Amino acid sequence: MKRILLPHLICPACLPKEYPLRASITKELDDEIETGLLTCPGCKQGFPVQDGIANLVSNPDSATSGGQWRYEEQEMTARYLWSQYGDLLGEQTGDTGESGWAGLLVQNGAAAFEAGCAVGRLTFEMANRFEFSVGCDLSSSFIKTARRLARNSRLSFSLPLEGKLTESFNLQLPASWQTGNAEFIVADALRLPFAANSFDQVVSLNLLDRVSYPLAHLYEMNRVAGNQNSSFLFADPFSWSTSAAPEERWLGGTSTGPYPGRGLDNVRALLEGKSKVLLPAWKITRSGSRAWRMRTHRNHYEVINSDYLMATR
Repeated sequence: MKRILLPHLICPACLPKEYPLRASITKELDDEIETGLLTCPGCKQGFPVQDGIANLVSNPDSATSGGQWRYEEQEMTARYLWSQYGDLLGEQTGDTGESGWAGLLVQNGAAAFEAGCAVGRLTFEMANRFEFSVGCDLSSSFIKTARRLARNSRLSFSLPLEGKLTESFNLQLPASWQTGNAEFIVADALRLPFAANSFDQVVSLNLLDRVSYPLAHLYEMNRVAGNQNSSFLFADPFSWSTSAAPEERWLGGTSTGPYPGRGLDNVRALLEGKSKVLLPAWKITRSGSRAWRMRTHRNHYEVINSDYLMATR
């Protein structure tokens, strides 16, 4: 974990109070904390840093609830590598790159953050535009893979070709990418370990319908974004499911309840200040939809369409 993160880190267990974490470092290399402990002066909870990865999840059960265990499997990591970096492999995934989500990002700033970063593609894209960028995910497998890419700029993985046959891929990041500006941590998107107003750009892609409390996630993204001169890139397919969140917490997809109707309409209204939940209010500058793909095997793909909003304030 890079030292540059320390001034921004707070205890996620003590929210809404923001207690800065204290670092006890046992091993450090070139401004990277390899081993240590981050401790809250309030609740005294400790968050370990091991092999350079900070685990800032306040509730360990979060990592196994709602089917989260699926994202620790090697094949799932490989599927996300293919989806996020397929354009660099000559594959047509539609997910990232300048023609995808990266083309919607603002062009510069001091700090950027992505919740649910998976294997890190958009966090790297932001590192090319900002002084530093941070991605978080509950999946340790995803974060380990993203940090490996940040250090080595390359890795190999395989996916099913047909039956028991596999196909290998050799991923190489472009030499021009500023991978040293990117950092990845294990954290819960419902209790972010960052102080308020820490980031100029915040991103949440295809995550809202996967968390157990969607409104809490939006609240947290709003909290860590700057009150002025900040941007929020949000996207989701709105595949609501009771396996992720109880129906009364959905932000759409029902005809009754606190948020009836379409999810995109409700998120837009919340960002624009409805019920004064997300303040200061955002201004929607762009909206639309993008299709992206996940591969099962060479002849089978899942196509997902995500609605997006770009907001500024």
